Order: sequence, then C-alpha cells, then structure tokens
Amino acid sequence: MEIRIAAAALLREDGATLLVRKRGTSAFMQPGGKIDGDETPLVALRRELFEELGLDIRPEAAEYLGRFSAPAVNEPGCIVTAEMFCLRVAGDLEPRAEIEEIRWLQPGAQGPPELAPPTRGLVLPAT
Repeated sequence: MEIRIAAAALLREDGATLLVRKRGTSAFMQPGGKIDGDETPLVALRRELFEELGLDIRPEAAEYLGRFSAPAVNEPGCIVTAEMFCLRVAGDLEPRAEIEEIRWLQPGAQGPPELAPPTRGLVLPAT
C-alpha cells in the first residue's frame, strides 16, 4: 500500500535541519503528513506544518525537491511516497498536535539513533 505525503526539509540559517518524532514512535523524520482528498502537495504541506509546528509558510518560499519513495517506518508493509520541499526558517518552533519531540541536526553531525528510511537515505543526503 502506498501512503502519499507532503513533507519539508526545514533548514535554519546555520544549516541545521529540523527532525520531528511523532508521539508513540521512536523514529525521527521530516515534518509533514498525508495528502487529504484532492489537496495539492503544497496545500497539504502548509496545513501539516501549521498543525505540527505552528509554522505558517508562504507557498512561494517552498522549493520543490522531488518525489521520494521508501518503506514506511510506522506502517509495516507500506511504502511512503513523499512530495518533498525545502524551506528556510527562522525563529523557534514548538512541537504541536502529534509531534512529541523536535531536534535540529547540524550538517555532518551524527543523527538520532533511529531515522525514518526516507530521511536517512534520501532527504538528508539531498539537503
């Protein structure tokens, strides 16, 4: 089964990338979520970032990185297909909704022990 999501590599001025961990899970990943009904990926991303982090983005500021597919970390037997965007952010972000923890990962730094497959193998190398 395929799960379609929109997600973002959120980058700070110092080059750090934001990772989130959802409540009840152990893997860190990019913020974002499922694309509902007839939403476009960018509309879904804007909704998800506001729900998860209180971040209201300007759609024109989102740079499209491409479509990435990998095994889902929280849904065994499923494939996640992510429409991935990159956004530069400033200021503090706080976890909301289902997000339990956020971490900023500096370029070249060792990440958390468990990263979602798309984050580890596709997104971090591309940012």
